Amino acid sequence: MTLRNAHRTGLLAAALLTMAGCSSVGELPRTVLGYAAPSLIGDPRYATFEDSGRTIPAIPAAHLTDENRRQIVDFAGSEAPGTIVVDPAAHFLYLVEENGKAMRYRVGVGKAGFAFTGNATIARKAEWPGWTPTPNMLKREPERFGPYASGLEGGLGNPLGARALYLYRGGRDTYYRIHGTNEPSTIGRSVSSGCIRMFNQDVIDLEDRVPVGANVVVRSALGTAA
Repeated sequence: MTLRNAHRTGLLAAALLTMAGCSSVGELPRTVLGYAAPSLIGDPRYATFEDSGRTIPAIPAAHLTDENRRQIVDFAGSEAPGTIVVDPAAHFLYLVEENGKAMRYRVGVGKAGFAFTGNATIARKAEWPGWTPTPNMLKREPERFGPYASGLEGGLGNPLGARALYLYRGGRDTYYRIHGTNEPSTIGRSVSSGCIRMFNQDVIDLEDRVPVGANVVVRSALGTAA
């Protein structure tokens, strides 16, 4: 399904985790509130749309600042076209294009998003991914995570949002995720938990553009990508 049409983009779901990686969730399913009606949206790419039988609400106009909207920018990095470059310190993610350009997306960054740096590969992608607490999480906080021991199916209230990109290094899961969120107010900010979160409209657009096997470079908190 191609989502580069200006009328197809959307959002929802909470994605949060801790230093152990994005398998640790900081906030569990919640009611999704505070989204704007399509008539209040200034950018049709962030309007309400249907995705696999789910209605993704529009992003409130208050969160669609110039910095927060995806856009083509000049890119000074040395990475090859098709590479995803994550810059946690600046709260941006870049998809490198030809001729010194990149598609830039605004992101929110949790603790786990600052804990990983270096190179990785997208080993798999998921639409409306499910989520299951790890054995350590169940042992550490049985009352909190026990109700989700058998897993939480994908949907508007799932912590990983509309899409998830799973990063591996050397064939092993890094537990670093790029995913959606149902908290648009957190985009562009550092938050207490989670990996790299995006507007659901943006993570859908990114997932549509990159294949499994794509290279990812996560910058350190000391430098920026462009």
